[in-house]
Amino acid sequence: MTQPNHGPTTLSPARIRLALLSLALGGFGIGSTEFVAMGLLPDIARDLLPGVYASSPEDANAQAGWVISAYALGVVVGAPTIAAVAARWPRKRLLLALLTAFTLGTIASALLPTFGLVLVARFVSALPHGAYFGIASLVAASLMGPGKRARGVALVLSGLTIANVIGVPAITWLGQAAGWRVAYLAVAAIFAATFVAVALAVPWQAGDPGATLARELRAFTRVQVWFALLIGAIGFGGLFAVYTYVAPLATEVTGLTPALVPLVLVVIGIGMTVGNLVGGRLADWSVRRSMYLFFAVLAAALLLLGLTASNVVGLCVGVFLVGGASAALSPTIQARLMDVAKDSQSIAAALNHSALNIGNSLGALLGGLAIAAGYGYVAPIWIGLLLTGAGVVLALGSFAVDRSRRRRGLDVPSVTAGFPAVEG
Repeated sequence: MTQPNHGPTTLSPARIRLALLSLALGGFGIGSTEFVAMGLLPDIARDLLPGVYASSPEDANAQAGWVISAYALGVVVGAPTIAAVAARWPRKRLLLALLTAFTLGTIASALLPTFGLVLVARFVSALPHGAYFGIASLVAASLMGPGKRARGVALVLSGLTIANVIGVPAITWLGQAAGWRVAYLAVAAIFAATFVAVALAVPWQAGDPGATLARELRAFTRVQVWFALLIGAIGFGGLFAVYTYVAPLATEVTGLTPALVPLVLVVIGIGMTVGNLVGGRLADWSVRRSMYLFFAVLAAALLLLGLTASNVVGLCVGVFLVGGASAALSPTIQARLMDVAKDSQSIAAALNHSALNIGNSLGALLGGLAIAAGYGYVAPIWIGLLLTGAGVVLALGSFAVDRSRRRRGLDVPSVTAGFPAVEG
């Protein structure tokens, strides 16, 4: 689906670069707010659940994982809702509204006194997540112009992966030194800075005048859309079963000091950055083959990590590969979802974030249950391996439906195409 280009045509190259960097800064903030809790989970547990932590640190860490699940559920609810309802809004105005919600929700997360209230704040602050990436990607695509649209979209998403290399480890270190609440205030400052940058640098763009709620919601009537969502929601859970509990895994199983946890997060972030680049390129080659390849690498990485987590080298190699394979799956699943969503492209882009954050919530929840049941901090890795296997089964089912439809002479999406062209 293409839309008319609503972006300005006379912007200077410097202005375009500033606008793109402003949008990427928002992705950096989102990556920071989503993943910083992983490295600070024991600190959050000690502060918000002192009684539970005193009697059982494992139970407290498992319960504190609900903070991550609450954020993921907020993305699941907010992404399709805002994308479907606000598609006609002027894009810059919508971006500024979303950034305001991010800032206020993150400040509330840092200041509210009880575990229950912090859970609510994390849910609310996650609502703009998917819509921001969807709208920012459309704006970036129009700014780059014909032939360079994919690069604009990639730049916005690069803020998320760079956050895992720089932002999350740095803010984790800050949280360990000054308290997890200070860490979230630092994230809120990133969102506030993004608001100012977007207000100053991003040009005005109209929304999609042809968008209707009914058109976007038609995506939910397509069986292959549900397959794609389940592949992301279940198959991607393997990453978050590991990532959620990587801090206690590194300290309690590998024997690292808490001060070294940010370095482990850097390793994961580098893996995710590399994986995102590789996944985007190979998804253009073949969506089906890329999906199978990266699921196989993810399964092998989880197996390696589960067997060698007690060793520093095994931990670092394992988390690098888990992060890389998972990040490579993200653009592959996005390509598949947009292929099968047909004319419901706006909600398709947002639904990808919903699916992946269901995986976030599911992995964190099941991993926490395994820890609380007394199976230790390696158990979430095996949970992740089971989720990865389920993702492979769903992928096999989805492509089997394609083969069946092709034999009957029905229309099926291409499995060799990457992202469809996105117009501003």
